[in-house]
Amino acid sequence: MKILKILPLLVLGSVLFVGGCSKKDTKLPVSAEKMDSVVSPLLNTEGTEIGKVTMSEGSQGVTISIEAEGLSPGLHGVHIHETGVCTPPSFESAGAHFNPGKKEHGFDNPKGFHLGDLPNVEVGDDGKVEAQVTTAEITLKPDAKTSLLDKDGSALVIHEAADDYKTDPAGNSGARIACAEIKK
Repeated sequence: MKILKILPLLVLGSVLFVGGCSKKDTKLPVSAEKMDSVVSPLLNTEGTEIGKVTMSEGSQGVTISIEAEGLSPGLHGVHIHETGVCTPPSFESAGAHFNPGKKEHGFDNPKGFHLGDLPNVEVGDDGKVEAQVTTAEITLKPDAKTSLLDKDGSALVIHEAADDYKTDPAGNSGARIACAEIKK
């Protein structure tokens, strides 16, 4: 019976511990207002749908979920880019990183980071990835300065190599290999 009383506290403690293990201090979300989710197809360089990206905003910020297959195994850089256009094969149409604060790139860059910088994702040997990250640095609220849903939207881009978290402008993460348009 004592275990049942302690279990909720252990679960809560684990959630608080995991949530507190980050490289930087936790900030309040830009908008704690509940927003509709945005679900976007993730395209490869051939224009074929290989997965989806889901973004939803809650009290902790914007949660970004990535589900994909057909990628090369290993670590890949992931960034939010400034324009919601994914034209294969290079996805250059997505523009530069989402960077309304005009910072340099990378979590480890003392002059950084772009608001579009996200942690690397690891693709399994089977070419599949399911990853989720929550950031309080951006919002889905259309009229905010840090909104991904401005007049031209934004894009989530997966790169061919890992982001080194310090080299400006894109962390030496290589070519753009997958893209999802983030629009209302």
